[in-house]
Amino acid sequence: MRVLVIGGSGFIGPFVVAGLLNGGHEVTVFRRGSGGPVPLGAAEIRGNRRHLGDYAGVLRALAPDVVLDMILSSERQARELMDLFAGVAGRVVALSSIDVYRACGVLHGTEPGPLEPVPLTEDSPVRSQPAYPPESLKMLQGIYGWVDDDYDKVPVERVILSRAALPGTVLRLPMVYGPGDPLHRVKRIDDGRPAILLEETIAAWRACRGYVENVAAAIALAVTNGKARNRTYNVAEPDNFTELEWTRKICEVAGWQGEVRVVPRAQCPPHLILPGDFRQHWSADSTRIRNEFGYQEPFSVDEGIRRALGWERSSQA
Repeated sequence: MRVLVIGGSGFIGPFVVAGLLNGGHEVTVFRRGSGGPVPLGAAEIRGNRRHLGDYAGVLRALAPDVVLDMILSSERQARELMDLFAGVAGRVVALSSIDVYRACGVLHGTEPGPLEPVPLTEDSPVRSQPAYPPESLKMLQGIYGWVDDDYDKVPVERVILSRAALPGTVLRLPMVYGPGDPLHRVKRIDDGRPAILLEETIAAWRACRGYVENVAAAIALAVTNGKARNRTYNVAEPDNFTELEWTRKICEVAGWQGEVRVVPRAQCPPHLILPGDFRQHWSADSTRIRNEFGYQEPFSVDEGIRRALGWERSSQA
């Protein structure tokens, strides 16, 4: 297959590109040029995703079987993408996020009403309001340069799945950890501290996660599998750990002997109390992609944490 990957040089992209190349596919990466080199064997086109139309001629000339857009931010960008590749590409695969669900808005206080039942499935209600308060969006933009002021994956998904002549596939990603993670979701514990404190509601919060190479393998499967036409998939590990369980798992793999201590909210230091209603869990069900593709994680959770810790330690040495 001929695959065009838009934005494939960040955290997840190189693993996806390498997986597609290993599968014998022809891969071209469209990127600004930041980050490291593209994997050996991939072609490269330099350009700015925010001005995709300026590169219409060279991108359409590729006549890709599948376009994988890893950095779609807004409805405008999604419409531009679908217009550009109409009549040229065979399918578009868009990376979305678990933040499309109403549960995200409930936690952040942007969605009124009761808690959402979990685990979240592909049929769970999506948000009616923006995903994040303005201050949270600004923080995201400081970390992910592709996030624009109109960031919202809900209308992105709607556009990607709206055109019969250009089928789409949507992948809702979890909190991804591993080497290169800009959010450092697996933190090294090498500073000799005797204890890690968790506020009680955060300690009990349950969420979906995915090791980066496992998530990349799921993305590559969706790109190359024709059954994914006009389908939406959650991508997540089968075990959705609480923050307490996740922290203890990291400590175990790291060989740390200190205590993970849950602190009642009334006794918790202010800097450990996060805004939001953490009674609303973000656990997600990934049965669909497993049943339809036979997807299984290539790496265990322990191995993923081990690799993430190795990167954290080497990068901060």
